[in-house]
Amino acid sequence: MGSTSWRNTTHDWTAGVDAGHLALVRSDPVTFAPGGLPHLLLEVVAYAADEAESRGEGRCTVTLHPDGSVSVADDGRGTDTRFDDRGRAVKKPVVSSEDLRFFGVPDAQLLPDGHPRRGMSVVGALSEWLVHSNRRSDAAWVQRYENGFPVTDLVPIADDGTTGTTIRFRPVGPLRPSARLPTEELEPLVTAWPHLSVEIHDLQDG
Repeated sequence: MGSTSWRNTTHDWTAGVDAGHLALVRSDPVTFAPGGLPHLLLEVVAYAADEAESRGEGRCTVTLHPDGSVSVADDGRGTDTRFDDRGRAVKKPVVSSEDLRFFGVPDAQLLPDGHPRRGMSVVGALSEWLVHSNRRSDAAWVQRYENGFPVTDLVPIADDGTTGTTIRFRPVGPLRPSARLPTEELEPLVTAWPHLSVEIHDLQDG
């Protein structure tokens, strides 16, 4: 069975990399990432919150790194990954194509900062690089993106007995804060989802 026969729920399995969509997002960062990095962070945490709500509860860790990147690691089931009729792993294209539930939808869900949710592809398009680590119950992979485009294949990684998704991303320069990101401002935003428990690790000072 190939991706053309897989049911689309949040993303179009056949889309792969939607270059036009990524270019649209990059052309207007003020609209798609109002407030810069904090909004992009909320776009990522929202997926962890979706997973937590579907299971009744969940946890994630937000880490602020010294290089200006941010990572969000959750304890969910991992990003949906399937095998095509040739046995190749195919990950749902959450980073490189639009989220059908939110992008361009007039009454899309609002994130805790009061701005519309548009999906993970906004984070991919507006990040110098993004690394997606994905642990499923049957296998695990990592993949790197630059400006929303995959620059590696799905690279298998060792099973450590856990499941979940980790997204680490470094926003493009204009969206990174010029000074230290205050965790006291982030905390009420990232902890706004009722089913998700969030810890913030601040490593900005190295």
